[in-house]
Amino acid sequence: MIQTINISMVHRMYAGGDWSCVIEIPADHSLEDLHDAIQDAVEFDNDHMYEFYIANSYRGKKLHRYDCDDDIIVDTTVAQVFAAATGKKVFYMFDYGDSWLFQLTKSRKKPHAAETGITYPRVIAEQGTKPDQYPDWDEE
Repeated sequence: MIQTINISMVHRMYAGGDWSCVIEIPADHSLEDLHDAIQDAVEFDNDHMYEFYIANSYRGKKLHRYDCDDDIIVDTTVAQVFAAATGKKVFYMFDYGDSWLFQLTKSRKKPHAAETGITYPRVIAEQGTKPDQYPDWDEE
């Protein structure tokens, strides 16, 4: 089944404004796959560590943590993390130095069967301006 997820930037060190998107991803994909989909959506270089966590708020105590250095990131599916987050919120932290933080919420749209000819995961909507991961970095 295909799960629809809203992704909103919460902490934006270098962002010029708000940014969010909606992606569709198979519910049985791993958190590592979800990480890759978010990286593709925001167009970052995928060159830093990351984690997913469940908490009451982004500054709250992390009730469940899924770190990229642990096998749990490939063993946990999108469906499992949202099931574990019932009544809580899911966050995605990328780059502990710059602290890019995104909140992930399941859409009200019910999971649906994959459409023939469509490649998942995919971005189906986007608002705002994508943040620049390295705004002051000049390529030579």
